Amino acid sequence: MEEQRRGGSGNSGRAFRVLVLLALVLVSVNLRPAITTIAGVMNQVPGAFQLDPVLLPVLGTLPVLAFGVSGPIGPWLARRLGTGPAVALALLVLAAALIVRVLVPALLLPGTFLAGMAIMTASVLVPQIVKANHGSGWWTGLCTMGFGLGAALGAGLVQPLAEAFGGSLAWALAVWAVPALLGACLIQRSGRRPTAAGTPAGKAGSAAGAVSSPQQVAPLRKQRTAWAVTAFFGLQAMLYFAITSWLAVYLVSKGLSSADAAALLAWFSLAGLPASLLAPVLAGRPAILRIMAPGLGLAVALALLGVLAAPAGLQFVMVGILGIVQSAGFGLAMALVVIRSSGPQTAGKLSAMSQGLGFALASLGPLVAGLLHTWTGGWEVTFWALAAEAVILAGAGFLAIRGPVVNVEPVGLLPEPQRRNADDETRPAVVGL
Repeated sequence: MEEQRRGGSGNSGRAFRVLVLLALVLVSVNLRPAITTIAGVMNQVPGAFQLDPVLLPVLGTLPVLAFGVSGPIGPWLARRLGTGPAVALALLVLAAALIVRVLVPALLLPGTFLAGMAIMTASVLVPQIVKANHGSGWWTGLCTMGFGLGAALGAGLVQPLAEAFGGSLAWALAVWAVPALLGACLIQRSGRRPTAAGTPAGKAGSAAGAVSSPQQVAPLRKQRTAWAVTAFFGLQAMLYFAITSWLAVYLVSKGLSSADAAALLAWFSLAGLPASLLAPVLAGRPAILRIMAPGLGLAVALALLGVLAAPAGLQFVMVGILGIVQSAGFGLAMALVVIRSSGPQTAGKLSAMSQGLGFALASLGPLVAGLLHTWTGGWEVTFWALAAEAVILAGAGFLAIRGPVVNVEPVGLLPEPQRRNADDETRPAVVGL
């Protein structure tokens, strides 16, 4: 009877983890369409919503700026509600923002900012839920692939949805509130059940294996690996948002139609889906990670220059290559938050720091790219500047994998396996997912 109870408990735990993973993937799918739907029809926005064209760079920058200022909200809500309910609340706010910003034209800019805050609140908690559930590299990979899938669907379906709604661009953008509501329903209970040896998700690492005299650790802001991970996340995000905000506009300047440019923007995300899935898995292998972390930055730089140099007929190939290496960089950035943290609480705080400060940096991407294009009247300077940034990204990746594991949880309060990871504060080896 005891064995049967244990077997039943194990099956229940596995079923719960599968549900959590499915919920995380659905959440991830919802965290990009609010941005890429607008990016895919940027040239149509002024006419559809009576927006001054001068404000288009601001519209592209607002979501990322919201990411930068709302990083602490996620961990704060998780401490009070639990991670699952906190993510669910963020998705409900996202759904409301998606509807309000297009049905009330005067609220397009404020609604976009609110949508960005909701996205950030949910996004920073994804690595914490992965870490608390002992998720593997496949967990992180599926979540990052969900980000890419959502981005691709948002860009690729906006024009067909507008046609399906009788030419209404507003409804084509607002319809994305429906999957956000579905994601909220599925995720809202995932933070309520114990995830590690009877420890609640929000308090994992505070009970199992505890000792009476926990060792104190340095604050996150004083740990160099945390800053390297933050720099890597911010630089790759800056590149991503600059590209997604202006790629379609650039392609139109090369002679493509608006529909073809939007399709290529969707292709940019679709082409990267396998890379976003596999990058976190491969990152769990230290030998590969040592090459991947700096190598991806150099690959992005070359791909950007390829898009700049290629004629319109080759843009399908070059945009696809850029999508692959850019998505791999995002997958690695998410994986580093999990790999380089000692426990769930550390993962949550490192996620908030890397995404909060990282997206604050990334908010400059669409704005600077747009201003460089406006000032120079062309795209050469913009693409060369982005390529130079990608080289700096390579340096950040090199540093992110060389420092000690990030830890803000007193070592004595960590479960035994996590304590072994955090004990050696000078060890530069990479901890697998």
